[in-house]
Order: sequence, then structure tokens, then C-alpha cells
Amino acid sequence: MLSIRKIGVLGRTYRHFNRYRQILGILFRYGFGDLVERLKIDQYIEVGLQMISRQRRENVEKLSRAERIRLLFEELGPTFIKFAQILSTRPDIIPSDVIREFEKLQDEVPPFSYDDAKRIVEFELGDSIDALFSTFETIPLASASIGQVHKAVLKDGDVVAVKIQRPGVRRIIEVDLEILLHLATLTERHIEEAALHRPVQVVEEFARTLGRELDYSIEASNMERVAVQFIKDRTVYVPKVYSEYSGVKVLTMEYVGGIKVSETEKLTAAGLDLRTITRRGADFIMKQVFEFGFFHADPHPGNIFVLQNNVICPIDFGMTGCVDKRKRDLFVDILESVALKDSERSARLLLELGEYDEEPDIRRFEKEIDDFMGKHLFKSLKDVDVGRLIQDFLDIATRNKVRIPPVIFLMMKAFAAVEGIARLLYPEFDMIDHAEPFIRKAKLSRYNPKRMVRELFTTISDSLTVFQDLPRELLHLTRLTRQSKLAVGVEIKDLDVLLRANDQVSNRLAFAIITGSLIIGSALLLAFGTPPLLYGVSLVGMLGFSVAAVLGIWLLLAILKKNML
Repeated sequence: MLSIRKIGVLGRTYRHFNRYRQILGILFRYGFGDLVERLKIDQYIEVGLQMISRQRRENVEKLSRAERIRLLFEELGPTFIKFAQILSTRPDIIPSDVIREFEKLQDEVPPFSYDDAKRIVEFELGDSIDALFSTFETIPLASASIGQVHKAVLKDGDVVAVKIQRPGVRRIIEVDLEILLHLATLTERHIEEAALHRPVQVVEEFARTLGRELDYSIEASNMERVAVQFIKDRTVYVPKVYSEYSGVKVLTMEYVGGIKVSETEKLTAAGLDLRTITRRGADFIMKQVFEFGFFHADPHPGNIFVLQNNVICPIDFGMTGCVDKRKRDLFVDILESVALKDSERSARLLLELGEYDEEPDIRRFEKEIDDFMGKHLFKSLKDVDVGRLIQDFLDIATRNKVRIPPVIFLMMKAFAAVEGIARLLYPEFDMIDHAEPFIRKAKLSRYNPKRMVRELFTTISDSLTVFQDLPRELLHLTRLTRQSKLAVGVEIKDLDVLLRANDQVSNRLAFAIITGSLIIGSALLLAFGTPPLLYGVSLVGMLGFSVAAVLGIWLLLAILKKNML
């Protein structure tokens, strides 16, 4: 796993000042200097912000804010590009226009040298490259920020693709993650509206996700898992993984010489059927989501190849999603309620699926879902834009501060990506109509006798465990009570508000008593002519009346300001 430590929280020094300085300079360049100032970073940098060059903006004034954010992340490098990809699955945090820009991020960088590639392969696999492979091409097929792919031939003649992790990338990512964690900590501390989204928790989850992506053995397991799913399906082919030639930083898989699904002219020239490819591509993602619950989460055109006989061949399993049975059932129910135009049930199910700190206004929520249905569903199904439909649905949840689980959004993005491919290959394809039998099958699977017996057995087993543990827990509770060690924590919601209001009342009452006492005391001083006198009037008495008048006016203004008269 990645090593990620908090920085800048204890003490006032940084271990990675040069990289921090570079990041802040890029933030200034793209017009986000106000964010740096709001984070109060100068309080935590020992040498001060004066060392950071506030670089001049480079023709960014004409760009939208979303475009500037995308360019910012792109220039910041591999960690931030990956972070943007993860953030694009969180519509509860990121606005839809920024998500669309993040989808344009280019993860293409110059390749690293063959000497470095050779050194990593030999270290990881424990033998010389000549002993492992008959041939190994020195020029990579593709290069990205995390790694690059070389074509090679094994000693037995099998043609393979060898994915090699970029040298030093783990250390670079660890440094960036520590800086990201510190920025997230400052964000929670100083930017109230952003703190609601728990940025520290988001960065920590990102670190776990990126740690899995840096371990190529996990990607190998993902490929083998999907291969088992479709082992009897002749329409989908997952490249074979060569485990003995793979490790944490090297992944060797079967080389497939197919055609990218986006290259329509080549597909047509090869005699392949675009309509069949479209249908099979949709089947691939729907079977994974509705039947298996484990799916390829990044099926964009560059990750889907087509082989002979219109066989779908997915590659790059670094990003996958796993949705549990309960969430899958809820998702199916939501789709069914939307199809039936039942806004009340859709709202209830969406609240059950999502998370929220405070329950939204249910009537407003239902009204927005009803408007959404009117916008999208009263038209021919083939005219429905699934991508737009999904985005509008998520926007409703975001406006009502309902957080959709990231894995559900990954599912939706996968559907939208497949629909985008479908529109490219076969524009008449009806994605919603094609999904209907999968949804119906998923619904009926709940009443499968085997599943019902299994769930009943689980329920009985859990109940027996509770009954077995109950006497022991009661005995433990009794012992704590007898020893006076039982403590009950009670949290009264909004108690601090009540106490603050009580303090205000007490202060105003004390203020009023003091003012009244001053008036009475001053009146007595005037009545008895207590010296010193001015024109026969007690100066102390007049001073008392003046102070009482000021205090009284002050108290009256405070009451009027709160509209509490």
C-alpha cells in the first residue's frame, strides 16, 4: 500500500517544499490565488509565501473556470490526473461542468527509456530479459503517467503485451498525496462550505484507490475475475494473464491485435457488423452490473477492442467497480420506478440508496424528480440521451445534498460510456429498451428459490448468534452497572444553540437590571443633592443617568437588530 503521512499539522515545516512551491505556483498561474489565500497557507510555511513566485496568468482569462481546473490538474501531473478521474465519479462534490472537463483529461506523457523498462522487468521477475523473452520491443506501444506497454514474445512463441510501471512514480505519488492531505486538512479548517464534503476522507479514499492501481497484481486478479464471468460467453474475450511473468510493477498479458471500437472505418473495412458490436458491448456492461455486481468501470473507446466475428475484447482493468447485492437491488428498483414515472417511490428509493446529513424537503425532492421525468421520459425511448438523463438525475441528488455512493455513479458512467460508443457505431440503438430484459431478470432473481433459502438461512444464523450473545452481553452490562462503570453518552442536537440563546437572555436581563439600578441610584443622588454640585444639581447623579441612557439605548438596539421586540 502507499505510504501517506500528514504534514504541516505538527510543527511549521514541510518535507517537500519544492513540490509544494511548484503546486502553488501553478495554482496562481491558473487564477486560483484566492484559494491559496483562503487556505491561509502562509501560516504553515516556515519560510513564507514570499518565496513562491506568483506567476503571471498565461492567457487563461478567456477560459471558463472548469477549463482552468482541468488544465491545472493536467499540468500538476500523474497524481492529480488520477485524482481528477476519481473526483469525476463524485457529482456530490464536483459540479457537472467540471466533471465534463475532467473527462477530457489526457493521460499521455513521453515514454521512459528502454534501459529503465529492462531494469524494472528484470528486478520484478528475477531474471534477465533475454532469458524471459524471445524478443522484447524497445519502443513502447503506449505510454501513460503510471506506466507504459511493450510488445514482446515469450520463449514458447506466445505474443504478449508487457505493462511496466514508470520508475519512481510511487515516490512522486506519495509526496503529492501528503501535500494533498495537508491541503484537505486546511480546507476543512478554513473553508466552511467545502468542509461539508469531508475532503480529508476523500483524499484518504483516493490514496487507497491509487494504491490498488499501482499494484498490477490487483489488475491481473480483476482480469481473471472478469474472464471467469464470461468463460462460456463467445461474444466477449478477456486477454489471458501470464501470472508467472507478472508482479506488482509488471503485468504480462496476451497481446490482442484487434481494432479499437472507435475506429469505425477500420471495423467496416474488416467486414465487422457495427450493429452486432453495439449490442454485444451493451450486453457486456449490463451482464456485469445486473448479474455479477463486478464491472469494468472505464469502458471508454480506447479500452474496448473488437476481434474477428464481432467479439468484444476489453482491456485495462485498473479501474473496476464492485456493487453489493443491496445497492444493486435498490438501483434496479429506482430504474423501475423511473420507467413507471412514479416520482414518489423514486424519491424514497433514492434517499434509501444515498447518504445525507439532513433529510431534504421530500415534497421539493419529489417535484424535481417529477419534472425530470417529464423532461426525459415522455419521448421515444431511442431519442432519450442516457448520458444527459443520468447527469440530470445526479444533479437532483446533489442539489438536495444527497450523496450517491461512488460505485453507483461508476455504474452510471459505465452505462453512459457504452451509450456514447453505441451512438458512434449505431445511432439507432435504443439503450433503454436493450436494458429492459436485464432489469426484469435482476428483479426476478430475488425470488429465485435458492437465493431465498440462502437469505433465510443467513437471517436465521444471524438471529441465533444474537440470541447466543445476548445472555453474555446482559451479564457484562449488569457487572458494569454494579461496579458503577456504566456511562451513557447523550448528545442533544442543537444544544449549543439553546445554551447560546440562554446566555443572551441572561446577559440582557443582567444589562436591564444594571440599567434600572443606575436610574434608581441616580434619581436618589439628584433628590438628595449629593455633591459635587453644578448649578445645584448632583454631577454624579447626572453621570449615572447618562450611563443608564446609553446602556438602555444599546440594549434596545440589540433587541431591534434581532427583530425580537
